[in-house]
Amino acid sequence: MNKTFISILSGLGGMFGWGVSDFLANSASEKVGHNKTFFWSQIAGLVLIIFLIIFTTPRFAISPFLLSLTIFCGVAYAWGYLLFYKGFEIGNISVVSATINLQVLFIIVISFFLRGQRLTTIQVPAMILLLIGVILVSVNLNDLRKGTVSLLKGVKETLASTVIFGIFYWPLNEFIVEKTDWLIVSFITKLTAIIVVFLISRFNKESLVVQQRNNKLYALIAAVGILEAIGVLSVTFGQSYGDGIIVAPIASALTVVTVGLAMIFTKEKINKIQGFGITLVVIGIVMTAF
Repeated sequence: MNKTFISILSGLGGMFGWGVSDFLANSASEKVGHNKTFFWSQIAGLVLIIFLIIFTTPRFAISPFLLSLTIFCGVAYAWGYLLFYKGFEIGNISVVSATINLQVLFIIVISFFLRGQRLTTIQVPAMILLLIGVILVSVNLNDLRKGTVSLLKGVKETLASTVIFGIFYWPLNEFIVEKTDWLIVSFITKLTAIIVVFLISRFNKESLVVQQRNNKLYALIAAVGILEAIGVLSVTFGQSYGDGIIVAPIASALTVVTVGLAMIFTKEKINKIQGFGITLVVIGIVMTAF
């Protein structure tokens, strides 16, 4: 199959998997908190990966160096998602979903300078549009009119997660999956993330038990994890067999899915400036794929 075609399909898988997962994660984080949502959703995602491993029987061969890098990725993955879900817990889903796309700027720059992948002329203005869009979405305009600058709730946490994802997790993940089996890398990453969250909860003496005995809530959290795993697996596969510089921008268009679902099902409202910012973010992401 054509390498570019694999990259596009993988990016679309990430876009829809993550887009729906993020919409559901916002609801779950508000109900049980970001730590519990991430912990139990990752277990659900890990179960999916185990089933895939059983049926595909990939090679488990991995060097100590790559294993160390994968574990590091797992730690970065955990911290990035905890911050991201914290943004959902306290912030506006549309704002948080648009802001997380800033990670694609880091991914493209690193792919270009360190990975030697091609950067097209249209991707440069695309990154500028993306940056402007994120600023319009995340800055509190009421404070800006008064001469001060402040970020909306959840933006600070989301910006921190974009740095972790864009600089540490995805570039390293692409490097690793080019040298070993992508499914095993995903398994180790998720297992590491689960352990990290468990240790953090023990250190902070916080319980990870979901007190509410509600099957709908359990199904919601499981759906978050399974869909997120589909997004990760799709993008990881694309990085392994395609070009990350194409996969990442398409997958980052998840904002279209998340915001669209929020407007339809939760009737979430955004002001005109934020709407314009989200539009610029989406246009910028689409342009980065060309």
